[in-house]
Amino acid sequence: MSINSTRVHEILNSEKFKNLVKKRLTMSLLFTAIMLLVYFGFILSIAFYKEFLAIKIGEFITLGLPLGIGLIIFAWLLTGYYIRWANSKYDKAVRELRNEILKK
Repeated sequence: MSINSTRVHEILNSEKFKNLVKKRLTMSLLFTAIMLLVYFGFILSIAFYKEFLAIKIGEFITLGLPLGIGLIIFAWLLTGYYIRWANSKYDKAVRELRNEILKK
């Protein structure tokens, strides 16, 4: 099954396709901004609030260690949420658009 160039331009200019691309871009930029904010917040706290991160919460552990581990876990959770969104909403919309294109 091949699609001629006229049909490709029709698809690329359709509102449904543009909305789909816009949703994906919005979600990607949102999650990127959140992750950068959290990451650079942690890095800046290392640079400017060393005393806070040096607070001992055990005999050998400071507050910085669980916060660093929390940052990694937060990144995993954010990635997991993006995957969940993509699998449940984005991929469904892509399939619908694909089926609509193939019908014509």
